[in-house]
Amino acid sequence: MTSFRVRSILTASLAAGIWVAYTQQQPPPELTVTKVHDDLHVIVGSGGNVTVYETPEGVVLVDDKFEPNVPQILAKTKSVTSKPIRYLLNTHQHGDHTGGNAKLMEQGVEIIAHENARLNMEERKMPGLPRLSFANQFTVRLGGKTIRAQHFGRGHTNGDAVIYFPARKTIHMGDMFVSSAPFVDYANGGSGVEWPRTLDRVLTLDFDTVIPGHGPILRRADLVKWKQGWEQFREELLSKKRSGMAKDEIGKGLNVDPFFGTGGKWERSFSAFWDEVK
Repeated sequence: MTSFRVRSILTASLAAGIWVAYTQQQPPPELTVTKVHDDLHVIVGSGGNVTVYETPEGVVLVDDKFEPNVPQILAKTKSVTSKPIRYLLNTHQHGDHTGGNAKLMEQGVEIIAHENARLNMEERKMPGLPRLSFANQFTVRLGGKTIRAQHFGRGHTNGDAVIYFPARKTIHMGDMFVSSAPFVDYANGGSGVEWPRTLDRVLTLDFDTVIPGHGPILRRADLVKWKQGWEQFREELLSKKRSGMAKDEIGKGLNVDPFFGTGGKWERSFSAFWDEVK
């Protein structure tokens, strides 16, 4: 078994362990609601950001954190709208974005995800498998409003979906964009080399507001800057690699803050990214 495969399995196991450990915590932290527009809100805290989009015929959610967060997600949704939740769009398969799937399915919510995200969930025997999946694009038309889920390519995983609200010029990026250093999930088909190219395709959309997978609501310019950081970081790493510097030597003193900002867990991605960069 290759060292890359071993690292991938260990990374996947670690992620699964974190998810299981979290679902056993009680009680979950208090969530808060941030207003983007009158019909568009974000539930923040404990896991991935959750978007709540109201239409005259019901609500569309994006992601659902961990299972213990579901009661609060339902309560926070009811605090901004009396409409029932009709659809849930998963941005990718990680448990801090899909942990509430099974509970919401019990309430009749239809869940949609990219085909690869669903496959990743199925392989790992995760609960709440979406019944609807798509390859490139899926459109929800509800109450005269349109929500579009699109797959632009590999990045955080091989099944990332960007959720576009054209009437509000807003996108929900999932972990394809976070307000810190990125994590490339190579065990689930992610690619640090392809990630910036995928973001180039995302930037062809007409939007002003960006809801990241984690962190505060941001603007288009923030995503552009973050993508440029990706490109600059790759070029610097490639330059060091060409100069003959060893992976361990670079990894020990690596500081990604100038490229992505503070925070994140880049060390989990570095070794595989080094091997991927040519």
